Amino acid sequence: MIHGISACRSTLCGLVIALAVTLAACGGPWRDIYFKQGVDRLTQDEVREKLGPPHTAKTPALGGDSIWTYRVPMGDKELESIASPGLGSATESVGALLSKGADAPKPTLYCYRYILTFNEQKVLKSWKREECVPGTRETLMAR
Repeated sequence: MIHGISACRSTLCGLVIALAVTLAACGGPWRDIYFKQGVDRLTQDEVREKLGPPHTAKTPALGGDSIWTYRVPMGDKELESIASPGLGSATESVGALLSKGADAPKPTLYCYRYILTFNEQKVLKSWKREECVPGTRETLMAR
């Protein structure tokens, strides 16, 4: 029985490491990659299916571009992967996952807003990510 538990733990650790390496190779939050690859391709229906309904949606009554906004919490680890993707950040993430204990500090989360612009055909035209309150992360990091 103990051998079976050990084998399961080894398999789980291997899967976590593989997942972390895969995510780190993507070079940032998955939403950035999803939207970047989806410009001129993704429809409103596809985005809604993946992320749920937007937090706000502005659709002009007389036609024109629609603007959807999603608010998303992101921690330092995910934000750091934007600046320095690679195996190093994946290894750190795996180490943090495997060493989490009851006394581990909780990560600080920051609010980011994804602003999506769709054309009249409901296809993603452009997107951007910005802090919900500009300068929050820098202010908190300076403390």
